[in-house]
Amino acid sequence: MSTLVWFDGEVRPAEEPVVTALDRGLTVGDGVFDTCVVVSGRPFALRRHVARLVRSATTAGLPVPPADVVTSAALDLAARLEGGSGRLRVTWTAGPLPAGAARADASPTLLLTASAEPVPHPGADGPRPRTAVVVVPWVRNERSPLVGVKSTSYGENVLALEHARRRGGTEAVLANTREELCEGAASNVFLEADGELLTPPLASGCLAGVTRELVLEWAQQAGLPVREAVVPMAHFLAAEHAAVTSATRGIVPVDSIDGREITPGPVTLRVQELYAARAADDLDP
Repeated sequence: MSTLVWFDGEVRPAEEPVVTALDRGLTVGDGVFDTCVVVSGRPFALRRHVARLVRSATTAGLPVPPADVVTSAALDLAARLEGGSGRLRVTWTAGPLPAGAARADASPTLLLTASAEPVPHPGADGPRPRTAVVVVPWVRNERSPLVGVKSTSYGENVLALEHARRRGGTEAVLANTREELCEGAASNVFLEADGELLTPPLASGCLAGVTRELVLEWAQQAGLPVREAVVPMAHFLAAEHAAVTSATRGIVPVDSIDGREITPGPVTLRVQELYAARAADDLDP
C-alpha cells in the first residue's frame, strides 16, 4: 500500500514529518476530518464531503477551511494515487499552540492523505465483507456540542469498535441517551420494517453521513419507501432486516445483530441496486 500526503501546498512522502508536536489536533483532538473513496483517480462525492468538512468545522467553532484549496489538493492526490483507487482523508485542526493558549491564537492545519488500497467502488457489484454489528453499552449524547461533527476526537469510536470486534463484530452500534437507535461507530444505520427502510433523524445525535444523504435523496427520487424516523433501540435489537451506510461501504445489509443472524431485506436490496447504478453513473453527485 502506498500513501501520499498533501501539506502546505506540496505532495510529500508519508514518512516526512509535517505536523508539529504542539498541534491541537494531536494534543487535544481539536479538529475535524472527512474521508471518501477514490475511484478511477477521482474522489467519490468530493463536493459533498468538502461541504460536510465545512459544516463540521463551523459547528466545532473552527475557522472555515478553504473549500477551493481542499478540493484542488484532493483532486491532485487522487490523480497521483497508485492504481487509481483507495481512500482519501482531509484533516483540519485548530493548529499548533503551546499548552493553555487560546485556540484563536493559532493558524489552522490542513493535511490530506491518500492511500492506495482495495476499497470497493460505492457502486460495485460482487462479494462483500460480512457485516456483523454489536450493540455496545455506551451511548451517544444527542445534546453534545459535537453533534454532527466528524471530530478527530475519535476515542469513543475506537473503544466501541474494539468492543464489537472482541465479540466477533465488524461494526459497533450505539443508542442515544433516550434509548433510541443513533448510529454506528463508523456508519449510519438503517432498519427495515413493515416495507420501509428507516434511519434515525439527525436529532438523534447521528452524523449526517454523505452516503446516508445520497440514499435518502436517491430513494426519494425513485419513489422507494426510505425515510427518517425515530427508532426505539428495542426495535432495532429485534429487527429482521437492517443495513449500514458509509463512504467505504456504500449501503450494505447487516448479517447479524449481537450474534443473531438476520437476512437482507427486499427494500434494502432495491436501494442497494439503485445506489450502485447511481454511484457508477456519477462520481461527484
